[in-house]
Amino acid sequence: MKRLLFLIAALVVSATTLSAQNYMVVNSEKIFKSIPAYTKAIEELDALAAQYQKQVDQKFNAIEELYVDYQQNRDGLSRADRETYEKLILDEEKQAQKFREELFGKQGTLMNKRMELIQPIQKRVFALIEEYAKNAGADLVIDSSNNPSLLYNTPKAEHTQQIIDLLKK
Repeated sequence: MKRLLFLIAALVVSATTLSAQNYMVVNSEKIFKSIPAYTKAIEELDALAAQYQKQVDQKFNAIEELYVDYQQNRDGLSRADRETYEKLILDEEKQAQKFREELFGKQGTLMNKRMELIQPIQKRVFALIEEYAKNAGADLVIDSSNNPSLLYNTPKAEHTQQIIDLLKK
C-alpha cells in the first residue's frame, strides 16, 4: 500500500513538473513604468491624494483646536454647555472621518479617479500579456514584481522587454 501511495505521489509530482514547463515571467511594474500615460496618471493621483490629505488634516486640526479650547474653558462652563461642547466635538470628528472615507475609502473619490485613470491602461497591458503568452505558447505567466517568493528565473523565461516593445508599437 505504501508503495502504491508513493508511486501515485511521484506521478502527481512528475505531471505537475512537466505541465509547469511552459511559463513566462514578466515584471508588470517595469512594464507600467515604461508607459508615459501610466506615469502621468500616478503623478496626478499622488497630487490629488496630497491635496485631499491637506483638506482632511485641516478638518482634524480644526477639531483639535476646538478640543483644546474646550479643555481650557471646561471649568467655567455649565454642565449643559460642557455636554453641548462635547457633542459638537464628537459630531465634528464623525464628519471629518466620514469626509476622509469619502475621499480615501474603497468607494471614495480617489479610488474612483484611480479606476478612471489606471484601469484602461491595466486592461490594455494585461490583454497584451495574455495575447503574447498565447502566441509564445505559455501556459502560465508569473509576475516578478513585488513577489518575494520568486527566487530565480532564467533569462529566456523573462519576457518583460518584449511586452514593453509591443506596447510601443
